[in-house]
Formats: sequence, C-alpha cells, structure tokens
Amino acid sequence: MKLGHAFFAFVAMTSAGVGGWWAMAQTPAAVSAVATVPGMPAVIDPANLYSETAADKLGPVVKEALPRVYVPNRQANTVSVIDPATLKVVDTFKVGRNPQHVVPSWDLRTLWVANNAEGRTDGSMTPIDPLTGKPGPARPVDDPYNVYWAPDGKHAIIVAEELKRLDFRDPQTMRLDYSIATPQCAGINHADFSIDGRYAVFTCEFNGTVAKIDLVNRKVVATLIPSAYYERPDVVAQLAAFEKKPATVAETPELGGAICTTRGMPQDVRISPDGRTFFVADMMSDGVHVIDGETFKQIGFISTGVGAHGLYPSRDGRFLYAANRGSNKVFDRPHGKGSVSVIDFETRKVVKTWPIPGGGSPDMGNVSADGRYLWLSGRFDDVVYRIDVASGDVDKVKVGREPHGLTVWPQPGRYSLGHTGNLR
Repeated sequence: MKLGHAFFAFVAMTSAGVGGWWAMAQTPAAVSAVATVPGMPAVIDPANLYSETAADKLGPVVKEALPRVYVPNRQANTVSVIDPATLKVVDTFKVGRNPQHVVPSWDLRTLWVANNAEGRTDGSMTPIDPLTGKPGPARPVDDPYNVYWAPDGKHAIIVAEELKRLDFRDPQTMRLDYSIATPQCAGINHADFSIDGRYAVFTCEFNGTVAKIDLVNRKVVATLIPSAYYERPDVVAQLAAFEKKPATVAETPELGGAICTTRGMPQDVRISPDGRTFFVADMMSDGVHVIDGETFKQIGFISTGVGAHGLYPSRDGRFLYAANRGSNKVFDRPHGKGSVSVIDFETRKVVKTWPIPGGGSPDMGNVSADGRYLWLSGRFDDVVYRIDVASGDVDKVKVGREPHGLTVWPQPGRYSLGHTGNLR
C-alpha cells in the first residue's frame, strides 16, 4: 500500500477508535465535580487540570510514536524533524506556504502543519503521521494561522487571523461547518479553554485586546484590554483610544510623572491548574497578564522579560515557563535579549530566569514528555533551543529560516486542545 493510501486509512480509523478508547477510559470512578460540556472528557482533578499530562502518563495512543521534534520554518516553507536523542535534524520536507504551527490532533493520532499563506488565498493543512514522521497530502484551508480543537473533539477550530474569524471544521476532512466572526479582534491568534469547555479566551495581537468566546452559543461575549497598569482605570480608559502610536498618559500631579505607553501585543494563553485564571503573555508589555476567567477582569501582571511570547506548564503543573523573545518587534535581528522566565503558578512570582547564551529569540514550543527539557524555536536565529529545566543549560540545533510553533512528540495526556500541544 502506498504511503498516502496508508496514511488516510489510518486517519479514517480515528473517529471509531478514539470513541472506543474513551468509553474504556471513562469509568464511574472518573466522574468529576466539574460539569463539562457534553462530549468533553471528565476533569480528573479539579485542583490540577494538568494532572493527566504528568511525565508518567504517556497514553497508549502515542506510545508507538517516533520521538521527534517537528519544527515549521515559516520562510523556508519546510518542516525540520529533530531526533531529540542525538540533537540532529534527521529529515526536512516541504509543506505549504508559511507554516506557522505544528498541532497535535484532538485524538493524538495526527500532527497538523498550519500553513496560512500570508496575504494569499492558498492556505493549507499538512497532516503528519507520528508513527512514521512522514507527511500526507495537504488539504486546502483558508488562512490557518493556528489550530485548536473543540473540547468535545467534534471540530477543528481554525484561527483565520487575517480574516478575523474562527472557522469550525470537520477534524478529518477539514470541511467548513460554521464560523464565529471576530471583527474586533485584529490578529486573533492564541487561546486556551475554560476548565469545563464552555468558553475560550483568544488573544488579539494587533489591537492589544483579549476576547472571551462563548463556544456553546457561538459568539464573542466580552473584550478586555489587558495592561501592566491594570490597577489604573484612567490609564486603561485612555489605552482604549490608542491604536498603534505610542502615547503619553498624563498623571495627576500628586501621583508623580508621566507614563509613556501604548497598547500591548498579547500572544500565548494558558489557564491556571485550578481553572480559575488565565495567563496571557504580552510581547509589548514584557510580561504576563493574569485574568479572572469568570469575571473577565484583569487581576495581576507579572514582569518577565523582553517580548514575552510563549507559555508552557511544567509536567508537574507547578510552574509556567514564559519564553521571552528578546524583542518587541514582529521581525527583528538575531542574538536579542531572549530568555525564559519560570513563574510559580501559586505565588504568581518569577522564581528563575534563564538567559539564552549569546542572545537569542525563544518563541514557541513545548516540554518534553519526561519534563526534563523545554524545546523552543529561535524565531530570529534559525535555531531550536533545548533548555534543561533543572539547570537552565541551553543546547542549540540549526534548522530552517524563521522557525515558529514547533511541537515535541509524543506528549503525555488524554486529548489535545491544539496549538503546539495544549494537552489535558
């Protein structure tokens, strides 16, 4: 049987196979206190929704997958494949135009490369078989900057950044079912989901806002302007009137000098282990906003480093790794002030900072299955970083031009909500 035929036969088994697996996995003892949306797997530990992504919980679906790191090279239109045991690139293959992220499917059986073909109309999705590490035929999809999955697994959520909408598509054929328009969310890109699956929080990179999407009623229900000055309602109110130009907010005399600021540029999102708050990286504010999910109010800000960008929880659910890209620009020179900040989820404090030796641009990635390493693309340096989370030591692997949202595979967890491996 040819590779393409074998691959699609493999994908065709997904719907039936995953249903049977979940029927066995969801025993009466697994009934949770959290009432999830219909079809969403139960929350095993409401105090730690990352409990099933611990290092010792590699599921049967992924145990036979090749240990690999898949790196989409945005300008090269390729994917570099790294063997993590040797730190060598063992394969490179062509994909569609402008690959942005490599995204594990909800059922963990396929890895999808989102090729959004910026400024064009020939966007596509390239499937990768994680058992072989080889790609299958691409499928045409409008503007897939990023990809998430509905919590019940019934839809792929295509983040059509340029089109300002979320497209809900069949998770195998990618046929469009319906869309949610997000006209006030310029640069919609990253997200995370509530503990019960009722809503998602999406960032709007190009107008400095965050949107709360009601997934049940299929609509935008709230918009927030996060700010390092969140405790100053006068500053936030004036930020609402600003667009891309930096502006000065005048302080009242008794409060001191002036604040020079502009709207932020929110990036990655990650929910807290208890499901109550969302952490939002902001590459313009150089830190992470903390937002209460239910009230959708900002309750904190954590200064990290220049160009805060990607967010990844540790395998024990105690820490959040924040990749600071070393620049406030969308495109910049190599060898910037890149670093990684380690945030304690409970105290919301930075407890460690790991600079990239010689400078760098850590962007998107994930944590290895055993939890020992944080893998991140070096966006402006054409490398991938492997960071030892015990020591902060950094290894570098040369890849293609402008690596972006890499994924590490396999990963522990029961199902994927998308991006580069948002598993639960």
